[in-house]
Amino acid sequence: MGQSVSTPQLLNRVRMRQVALILAVGEHGTLRQASAQLGMTQPAATKMIHELESALGQALFERVGRGQKLTAAGTSVLRYFSGMRGSFESMTRELAQLQLGSAGRVSIGSIMAPSPKLLTQAIIELKKQYPLLSVDVTLDTSDRLLELLREGSLDVAIGRIRDAHRAADYVFETLENEALAVVVGVVHPLAKQRTVKFAELLGYPWILQPSGSPMREVLDQEFRLLQANTPQGLIETASVVTTTCLMAGTDMVSVMPQSIADNYAEHGLLTILPCPIKHKMEAFGSITRRDRPLSDAARFFLEALHRPRKPQ
Repeated sequence: MGQSVSTPQLLNRVRMRQVALILAVGEHGTLRQASAQLGMTQPAATKMIHELESALGQALFERVGRGQKLTAAGTSVLRYFSGMRGSFESMTRELAQLQLGSAGRVSIGSIMAPSPKLLTQAIIELKKQYPLLSVDVTLDTSDRLLELLREGSLDVAIGRIRDAHRAADYVFETLENEALAVVVGVVHPLAKQRTVKFAELLGYPWILQPSGSPMREVLDQEFRLLQANTPQGLIETASVVTTTCLMAGTDMVSVMPQSIADNYAEHGLLTILPCPIKHKMEAFGSITRRDRPLSDAARFFLEALHRPRKPQ
């Protein structure tokens, strides 16, 4: 082992049954359970692994006690095979839609900020171009959207990408920066104040995005700046609707994208406090897989999303 092989050689030597076996190992953790799931004997699975290792030129497993675990090369192969599975899932969904007589399907994931303008305008343009196209939209945090994109559940994501290792697998195109707004219910004691210091909010109950999301990290930095702990008794949710309903008639405080807050404040559903946040969010943008071809409709959506628009 150790010699490199060309892509055409790999395409000739790697079999889908081997791909399925590695994916099953990733799911179950052991070669024994993986082979059982695929209806294979363990010796047959071991032989198949050896053939794959020979094709790739690297060992994928190492023995640990009486069992085996993936090597660094094996973990890398599992990651890429997972991307292949996602591509197949995307393909089967699109083929199913075509069989039903539609123009296919595009699955889009987005963080909250682009939804009032960027996302909706791009979808409207997409539907004008492809009236029979099915469009699925998922709103979630950036970290979760990347997982859905990796799994093949999404064709395009709109969010942030920060991990350098994962960034090599994706194409990221910047859209814009995201301003944040501190928000409360319309009957909150601070709702009528002309200025509010962030420190004044520490005594109130908070609603924040889940730990690990970029917006949550910004708020955690803000609390550390005041040498204050993250408030106890948090409610954690990425849902704007849930956040808005919880703030109505209570003293709860939250933070959401300025574009979302402006839209809800315009309809009298919340109040934006005059309270600046010192830390800033990184720019968000469109994210696609490097190793997964986009349909014509998905490419049109990306073009519409990034098309310069006249200020309103």
